[in-house]
Amino acid sequence: MRERVLAVVLLAGLAAGCGGSDEAAEPTATAPIATIQPVDECREVEAPEPRGDGSATAPTERLDPERTTTVTFDTSCGPFVVTLDPAQSPATAASFAQLARDGFYDDTVFHRIVPGFVIQGGDPTQSGSGGPGYQTRDVPPAGARYVEGVVAMAKTELEPPGTSGSQFFVVIGEDIGLPPDYAIVGTVTDGLDTVRRIGALGDDSQQPTQPVVIEGVVVATT
Repeated sequence: MRERVLAVVLLAGLAAGCGGSDEAAEPTATAPIATIQPVDECREVEAPEPRGDGSATAPTERLDPERTTTVTFDTSCGPFVVTLDPAQSPATAASFAQLARDGFYDDTVFHRIVPGFVIQGGDPTQSGSGGPGYQTRDVPPAGARYVEGVVAMAKTELEPPGTSGSQFFVVIGEDIGLPPDYAIVGTVTDGLDTVRRIGALGDDSQQPTQPVVIEGVVVATT
């Protein structure tokens, strides 16, 4: 599977890329997590062993846009909650929820961290080129903005706008000025401090300075 690239000029002629990859159905409702418990610092943990690509198929069921679906990530830097946007990105949101519910994101890492820009995860291979074995597509609106807390899906420059696999990025810059090419799956609605904490663990190579592990994910629909 080709490496997904999210290209953008970061500083005076410096270009960077976001990798991504290629699943989903409406998640089983579980007890919603109303308030997460913050932490003060990241724990030092070992990175899990890389896994192979997935071999799933895209879901056919969509999330109910009249209901609220959240995905809570428990990471070695603390938890954060993403509220999905099935009205804007129905195929992408359904896929993201199914992947989360099926444990696809469990024991994976944020393999790319660019301070002031994005944190990126969702690749079980940890190579920047892995995915679940399929793609979805939701073209974002022309006025889409990628501001702090927005969660969107990575793709290659050659793929059409809105193409998604499993790799996602969370914006940590105030407004990173991307074109409306990346399907927006939702927004961080709790735990933004966790996201910022993760975002501080990157360097000029765009690699994490220590492993940041997604240890578990809970999907809730209310």
